[in-house]
Amino acid sequence: MTTWIVLGVIGLLLIYAISLYNGLVKLRQNVRESWSAIETELRRRFDLIPNLVEAVKGYATHESSTLEAVIAARNQGMSGGTPEALAQASTQLSGALGKLMALSEAYPDLKANQNFNQLQNELGETETRISQARRFYNANVREMNTAIESFPSCLLAPVMGFRGETYFGIDNANAFEPVKISFGKTASGESGGTIQLKSGEKIKESE
Repeated sequence: MTTWIVLGVIGLLLIYAISLYNGLVKLRQNVRESWSAIETELRRRFDLIPNLVEAVKGYATHESSTLEAVIAARNQGMSGGTPEALAQASTQLSGALGKLMALSEAYPDLKANQNFNQLQNELGETETRISQARRFYNANVREMNTAIESFPSCLLAPVMGFRGETYFGIDNANAFEPVKISFGKTASGESGGTIQLKSGEKIKESE
């Protein structure tokens, strides 16, 4: 009788271990799939930037520092592979793009350029998809990490080779929100405005 009880307990543990392993594999695949969606949207964003820079360059050739900052931030983002590196690079790129978009207010011909407006709209749509993909990815990471850290799976998950996943951009939820630009009158009656960058930085526009 004792032997059967022991065998029964071992059988139940084996079934639990198999079920846990298969469940964690599924969760890990969900994380990888949702991360692939983020990479796809980031790639789309990176591909749009050179065309956007070229469109601006035709009207604001002397704004070289702003254009170079955007390209440098783009290149840094393309070289970052981990969620932490990509989140940091994306925040820097967001700030650089905010300044680039602000140039359209200083150059009316650029603001009226159809190609620039189309690229700007495509970039805005891409930013929205990145934000949606980020939320989906972080939801899958949360589910995965909860499963790994819960008892008793926390005892077996590390042995099976499962580790907690990293959230993307969780410390800066506004990193991928569209750039907000507002223009109006200052207290002295002069025209001006404030550019709210995605990184939270504000730039005061001159007349």
